[in-house]
Amino acid sequence: MKQIIIACLIILLVACLPAAAQLRLPSILAPGMVLQQNDSVALWGWGGPGAKVTVNTSWDNHEYSTIVNSGAAWKLKVKTPAAGGPYTINIKNGNTIVLDNVLIGEVWVCSGQSNMEMNYNWGIKTMAPEIPTSYNNNIRFFQLPKATAAYPQDDIRAEWTVCDSNTVKTFSTVGYFFGRKLQQRLNIPIGLINASWGGTPTEVWSPKEAIENNEVLKTSAEKIQPYAGWPVKPGLTYNAMIAPLINFSIAGAIWYQGEGNTGNHTTYQQAFTTMIEEWRKAWKKEFPFYFVQIAPFRYGNNNIGALIQEQQSKAMSHPKVGMVVTTDLIDTITDIHPKKKKEVGLRLAGWALAETYQQPGILYKSPAYKNAEAKAGKMVINFDNAPNGLIAKDKAITGFYISGANEAWYPAEAKLEKDKITVWSKEVKEPAFVRYGFGNTLIGNVFSKEGLPVIPFRTDNWVVDQSAVKW
Repeated sequence: MKQIIIACLIILLVACLPAAAQLRLPSILAPGMVLQQNDSVALWGWGGPGAKVTVNTSWDNHEYSTIVNSGAAWKLKVKTPAAGGPYTINIKNGNTIVLDNVLIGEVWVCSGQSNMEMNYNWGIKTMAPEIPTSYNNNIRFFQLPKATAAYPQDDIRAEWTVCDSNTVKTFSTVGYFFGRKLQQRLNIPIGLINASWGGTPTEVWSPKEAIENNEVLKTSAEKIQPYAGWPVKPGLTYNAMIAPLINFSIAGAIWYQGEGNTGNHTTYQQAFTTMIEEWRKAWKKEFPFYFVQIAPFRYGNNNIGALIQEQQSKAMSHPKVGMVVTTDLIDTITDIHPKKKKEVGLRLAGWALAETYQQPGILYKSPAYKNAEAKAGKMVINFDNAPNGLIAKDKAITGFYISGANEAWYPAEAKLEKDKITVWSKEVKEPAFVRYGFGNTLIGNVFSKEGLPVIPFRTDNWVVDQSAVKW
């Protein structure tokens, strides 16, 4: 009888062990991570249903607890202090998971296609001198592998790493320079999450239903041509590479994409801003979103690149967004992957430092077209974001075209006067419209005195010939 009782006790003990042993965390909750400062951040995972999970945070020695639900999942919120660390988080459920070397700071998602994905191994020369001195324990990387899924996933296999001479070689160069600038200027830990995939259109980064429940976006997405090497169907990368992140608190996102949508450019502004809002809805936070306008490139005898640039400029009317212009950051119009990624990262950091972190004295906005009026056979153009005036990088101002009401475009002469530019052509007696830098490979040379290029623009709204344009 005694042996039977002992055997029963052993069976009961063994039956209880799996509940404790099942305690599991998503990959993003791991030693070496960066948590968003001054926030109520989520910690979550899985375990045996009905089991109690207890969390202790070393920054305040506070204890939090919750019960694993019937779906074997648990989640709770903990309050984070101002930036600092390293700290330790103990998570107990019979057994204990220790998350050590945890920093508190600012966390940013870096996403898009290949120009965000590009790293040192792509032959970016500006990275070479950075490698020997790149170690920085206050910059941490979380590099997501490329993945797709038919439905939203709750985890993805990846790990946090410290920025050093090895990890920086395979991380987004744009993301690295963006994060390094923030870390230097704010003097706090920075966490960078890279979720990017070359060639992808914006639709794959949105929830499938957000595209397919909108007839305009659904029809447009169907025009995207399949291509070996990257997904094109709505939702595929969102499900696998964004959905697993949405419980993790972030400060904001940076984005470098657009080339993948030249085939359905007419709806890019709507698709892009829909994606932004879907991300904000998922994170339950209207976080800042700073993006890069695509660079000039020889797509062919058409204006598809210029039309994407125009759609991106229009997206700047969306709340809490900012755009970096890159017309001056290319060496050749035959390379869709410009190598001057350091400058791109620093310009994105300028937006974040000025807008998100309210740092003074940063001039970060490119001059933008404000309005134009015809005067005595010329067009006078006014600009925003040129507080100290405009300059031309060469003696002759280039990039301007002018037209009357007949849609006949001619190269224009131009004259600068503080934040105004007067343009004219002897071929156009009664000017009505102006274009600047509007063409796949048409690059102007007008900048703010602080060195930021004027955003390409056009004042007309005529249908653009996409098959016979020779610019």
